Amino acid sequence: MISAERLVDQAEIARFEEAVQSYLNLQIDPDRFMSIRLQHGVYGQRQDGVHMMRVKLPGGNLNAEQLVAIADVLESYVDHPVVHITTRQDIQIHYVPLEHTPVAMRRLAAAGLTTREACGNTVRNITACPLAGVCPREHLDITPVMEGATLHFLRHPLTQHLPRKFKISFSGCEADCAQGMMHDLGVVAVKKDGRYGFKVMAGGGLGHKPHEAVTVEEFIDEKDLLASMEALVSLHHRYSDRKRRAKARIKFLVDKFGVEGFVEKYKEEYARTQAALADKPCTKGDWTGGTPGEACGTGAPRKLFAQKQPGLYVFPVSIPIGDITGPQLRGIAKLMRDEGLTDIRATQDQNLMLVNVPEARIAAIRAAVEALGLGEPKAGDDVVACPGTSTCRLGITSSKIIGTKISGGSGDLRIRASGCHNGCAQPEMGDIGIYGEGNRLHGKLVPHYQMYFGGDGRSGGAIALKGPSVPAARVEAAIARVQETYLSQRADDESFFHWSHAKGAAYFKELLADIIAVAPEDLSSVLHDHGEADAFKVLQLGGGECAGAAQEFVASHFAEATYERSCRNSFAAQNKHHEALECAEAIARLVGESLLFAAGRPTIADLPGIAAVLQEALQQDAPLGAKLAGMAAVIARLKDTFDEQAYIKLAAEQDAWIAASAQACQRLDRQLNLTVSVVAPATGKAAAEVIDLSTYGCPLHYLKARNELNRVQVGDVIDFLLTSGEAVQQVSSSLEGDGHRVLYKEDLGVTTRITVKKAAQI
Repeated sequence: MISAERLVDQAEIARFEEAVQSYLNLQIDPDRFMSIRLQHGVYGQRQDGVHMMRVKLPGGNLNAEQLVAIADVLESYVDHPVVHITTRQDIQIHYVPLEHTPVAMRRLAAAGLTTREACGNTVRNITACPLAGVCPREHLDITPVMEGATLHFLRHPLTQHLPRKFKISFSGCEADCAQGMMHDLGVVAVKKDGRYGFKVMAGGGLGHKPHEAVTVEEFIDEKDLLASMEALVSLHHRYSDRKRRAKARIKFLVDKFGVEGFVEKYKEEYARTQAALADKPCTKGDWTGGTPGEACGTGAPRKLFAQKQPGLYVFPVSIPIGDITGPQLRGIAKLMRDEGLTDIRATQDQNLMLVNVPEARIAAIRAAVEALGLGEPKAGDDVVACPGTSTCRLGITSSKIIGTKISGGSGDLRIRASGCHNGCAQPEMGDIGIYGEGNRLHGKLVPHYQMYFGGDGRSGGAIALKGPSVPAARVEAAIARVQETYLSQRADDESFFHWSHAKGAAYFKELLADIIAVAPEDLSSVLHDHGEADAFKVLQLGGGECAGAAQEFVASHFAEATYERSCRNSFAAQNKHHEALECAEAIARLVGESLLFAAGRPTIADLPGIAAVLQEALQQDAPLGAKLAGMAAVIARLKDTFDEQAYIKLAAEQDAWIAASAQACQRLDRQLNLTVSVVAPATGKAAAEVIDLSTYGCPLHYLKARNELNRVQVGDVIDFLLTSGEAVQQVSSSLEGDGHRVLYKEDLGVTTRITVKKAAQI
């Protein structure tokens, strides 16, 4: 599990608290504040004055202390009985008053939990196969690799102002139980020609225009995975539509460029990111190889599951439609402590699962779970539902209520119910999926559910067949008829997936024809949504906040400039002068265009032209335009004849110019907040340095670490890469004995990275 020091930033929470107070004091307009709070995982509800806080759980991983922290927030700051487990392995806390969100964040942070970038146009919570580390089929425990990617993209300058959200999944074997097919980016561990590596897919997505991902890498080495992933995020940032939000997901780039063109664009980005990240150590997994067997499925196992570790089991806990109370959270935490269990996971089917349960303790744990009013999964309860109209601003139907009424029947089919077409419950991936919509019948607006049949996001699966739209009042009957027909017609143990695809979409329209049809005299029986006494209507609550506020041109440009600056420095360190100068030129253009925009001037193509306009338009900040003109001339000269000292001076001047330009933009627009878009230039040698000592034994690894620290200034920070295990303890203890401070350690599998701050006195 990722350490709190890597996930949590207390200064960030303090800045968010200041923004909350400024908004409550009417000093920030709603659109600006929306962008800030979404970045911190705070989402608006249908109800005024309260918000949803989304807690990111990479791979769904939790411990007992974190369960208690979530229960504390629920019971201390919320007038609502439950929290909600999502299909993205998050936990959502609803009905949080805005003024309580900062203190709630601090309580979560104390347990190592963050809400940062759980909402908005960024890389969302990264999901993974829930059986990572315990599945006999897996090639490796994907968790360290997934956590390395989480840390890389969290607060990354490139991900702060994406055109739209970006979702990633990790699977530990070819079965792909994390459903890479439906993700913006899916990573699958594979074995090919006797070698282990990863398959990379991109361009998948549900909601509006469901799209299966395409393969961009059939096989890629472990060391190149992060560069491949960053290339896809960069592709999205660079080319996705920022003007039409409905077309801004990366799946639309596949249609725009065509599959071959999309892969070609990816390859261009990958060549660049691979070079830029050449010196970054990769997270290494322990490739043990797996044994053939049945795939575990897309969520928690439906029954006790024997782990690859002898004598240990996964114990699944069914959480009806993902809702769990504070006392139940505390009860599970107590159970874990009493039994010495340290690992519990939220799953894509909105359930929980206890890991590493000894066989001898299964009966006692079963009794303790039942005492909490919970239990193991049973046939028919594989039902997932999003909050729908209970809280969501985009909700059209009461999916949460229908979720408590429908069942997967004796065939234990996977049922997925969403309150609108955005598909948070993943209806296109269920055996039977439904999403809410409003249709007019005989002059009246009637709640309906669009039906889907035979979805499966794993390897060998497909997006579900689109069926008919059924009045909400009759959807239970429609689901029951499909189930009964399947059970009576299937051949032997034929899966619903194969049966439904053999039948085809037209079959279901005919099968349900009488349920779909509504005669005028029957209209009154279908006018109401489930749980609603009033006539059905679709509330106009404005745009959905998953999309975030209107894209801020200046903030997105500064974020990209910060990313280009990182690439510039990496290329320069590798003596790739041409590439470094291209980055410097891109920085100058991005920041120059931001200054033009803030000054109310149109965009100009060339740097000298931008510089000339800025000198006239900026008035008190006119020197920024003059500085840009000078930098443009130096860049052009260095492209012809490179001079290292001149380049070093250029880079330093450009960093100072970026900071000054950000201040100028914020003076021109006092509500513009560039805090998360502009990263201050690093000071000291060690800010970006990683020293690989994994090939050295005792005492050479310590001596070399000590020598490196002797070369830097007091207060500088260096990352050392060591072989995991005893070497980490040896070097850490010796350096701390010298007075240095080991800030944190990151287990990368075979190796561990430790971050050390040089002491004031040695």
